[in-house]
Amino acid sequence: PAPILGEESDEFWAAAREGRLLVGHCNACGAAHYHPRRICPHCHSADVTTREAAGTGEIYSFSVMRRTETPFAIAYVALDEGVTMMTNIVDCDLDALAVGQRVQVRFVDTRPDADGEVWKAPCFTPTG
Repeated sequence: PAPILGEESDEFWAAAREGRLLVGHCNACGAAHYHPRRICPHCHSADVTTREAAGTGEIYSFSVMRRTETPFAIAYVALDEGVTMMTNIVDCDLDALAVGQRVQVRFVDTRPDADGEVWKAPCFTPTG
């Protein structure tokens, strides 16, 4: 589905449209966090910025949903920046997925929003 936009997420979704994945970074405690927000979830500082992530990581956990017309995989991906994000694994053999498998971000079109706009959502695909 199309994203729900808001002040804290506008920058993230604008970057995704450009094919860039952003993670939050706290300048006070140094911790990275996903998704970007105005307050650090670790130390509650308001001194946060966003940084572009490499878009690589590994599957931490996943589940394949087969009760739909088109099977799909939902997963937690541990990014190399040290944060974990929930996402979909796309463009792969679902039976070959494994915990610890390396993945790379791939931006996939969403369904149109109420205004007919199509956004890009960060999903991941195995790298090898």
